[in-house]
Amino acid sequence: VTPRGGGGGGRSTMCAVGMWDQSVHVLRLPSLEALTVEALGGDVIPRSLLFATLEEQDYLLCALGDGHLFSFRIDRATAALSDKKKVSLGTQPLTLSRFQSKGSTHVFAASDRPTVIYSNNKKLLFSNVNLKDVTQMSQFNSEDFTDSLAIATESGLTIGTIDDIQKLHIRSVPLGEQPRRICHQESARAFCICTIKVTFDEAGEDVDEHYVKLLDDQTFEVLHTFELRRWENCCSLTTCTFIDDASTYIVVGTAEAVPHEAEPSQGRVLVFEVVERRLRLAAEKEVKGAVYTLKAFNGKLLAGINSKVELFRLVEGDSGGKELASECAHRGHILVLYLESRGDFILLGDLMRSMSLLTYKPVDGQVEEIAHDFNTNWMTAIDILDDDTFIGAENHYNLFSLRKNTDATTDEERLRLEVVGEYHMGDLINRFRHGSLVMRSGDADTPVIPTLIFGTVNGCIGVVASLPKEEYDLMLKVQGALNQVIKGVGGLRHEDWRSFQSERVPAGRPSKGFVDGDLIESFLDLKPQKMEQVANAVGVTVEELSKRVEELQRLH
Repeated sequence: VTPRGGGGGGRSTMCAVGMWDQSVHVLRLPSLEALTVEALGGDVIPRSLLFATLEEQDYLLCALGDGHLFSFRIDRATAALSDKKKVSLGTQPLTLSRFQSKGSTHVFAASDRPTVIYSNNKKLLFSNVNLKDVTQMSQFNSEDFTDSLAIATESGLTIGTIDDIQKLHIRSVPLGEQPRRICHQESARAFCICTIKVTFDEAGEDVDEHYVKLLDDQTFEVLHTFELRRWENCCSLTTCTFIDDASTYIVVGTAEAVPHEAEPSQGRVLVFEVVERRLRLAAEKEVKGAVYTLKAFNGKLLAGINSKVELFRLVEGDSGGKELASECAHRGHILVLYLESRGDFILLGDLMRSMSLLTYKPVDGQVEEIAHDFNTNWMTAIDILDDDTFIGAENHYNLFSLRKNTDATTDEERLRLEVVGEYHMGDLINRFRHGSLVMRSGDADTPVIPTLIFGTVNGCIGVVASLPKEEYDLMLKVQGALNQVIKGVGGLRHEDWRSFQSERVPAGRPSKGFVDGDLIESFLDLKPQKMEQVANAVGVTVEELSKRVEELQRLH
């Protein structure tokens, strides 16, 4: 039960009651006359209700016992509920509390994944809190703790202030050295990073020192440091498990960058085991070339070494220790810079020969090429979207996607990866990772949209979402309608900016297979008459289109 005040400290005029029949009743006070009844559906009862006024808009928030939250706009005169939305904020019951921060009203949802609910441009937004399993929250203000929050967990009480509310929390950890690679080993609760430290010799010449460091994943305290040889650079880093071995290993690939050598001719694969929070070298393998990339692969280890892909397994050595044994290799590339895998399929990103699709045949113990992109692309990142679709980024700041020709009728067509998407990103992407930066809805009636996170050399973090065809077709129409309403800065046309341009396509090709999420989301910031204009061009109502765009907005 939650009451709504009459303003200015007056008496409450209405209250909301959560019922056992999965409904919410808004009652007039003091007569308890029913003003509005809203059925929630499902089989989970309301556990917390709250009236809140955010940016002069009145809301009724209803939290359920399974971590879902319903939000309604409420008319303060008639108590009519509208604009019903449902979002997942956790997996445990939510407790809602109001608080003030920097002159604005916000709502704290205490749960296993606590969240701050706030409003921006008349839209409800959700910001994760860097705490876990919060049971209660209260505003706390004293001489020593001004404008603070008291937050209770099962293990204690925390008093703290809230930073500027934002969707992405960033914490900087000074290392004093240049980080080059990073991976996380969950079982050891540690990050492993490869760093470069610049020192000076007696002659005043700068000297690079390369290290592999183990850091605690909570405090970022350096637990152990392993120094590489002189001239030895760290090129790749991953975690890996091997067949018939319960341990999880950290694997480092290196190259000996000897001065005046055009291309590294020597390198090592170092296999570390974390023992008592220290790095122990369990095995090492000398190789003829730079180990540009490493990938765990079905209980084995894939390595891109100069122009070949090599598959290793971890075996018992003659002296009783572990050693890496080569099982097979695939040659014929320029430089193997990137590897991704899915089942027995291997996606390879080459320095200049775009992407190739390989397959591992366990019976024969061989890796074979089944298809490749015939175009020349200087790759900077690759990943696998699904069994037949692959995405890559290249050095002219473009994204492109390829598809395997599974229905091809000739061998020549089957050997070709078909280009199905092209898009100018405007920034150089150097890493893709499957995952999401936000909590995903657990609704059975909401389809899960796969997302891929990418990072760029300019520090941008972005998301690529794989939309169903119906959703993509709609958003493509929305993008076209928005281009007629929103004029580019300096008269630059959106179509021209997003055109695929490179050395082989200097004039540019219109983008295909992608829609611009930033442009799509700008629909929510338009004036009502402009929103109506776009919605009419697409053939849906403003309310329906706003709902669809807000659902996409919650992907990041």
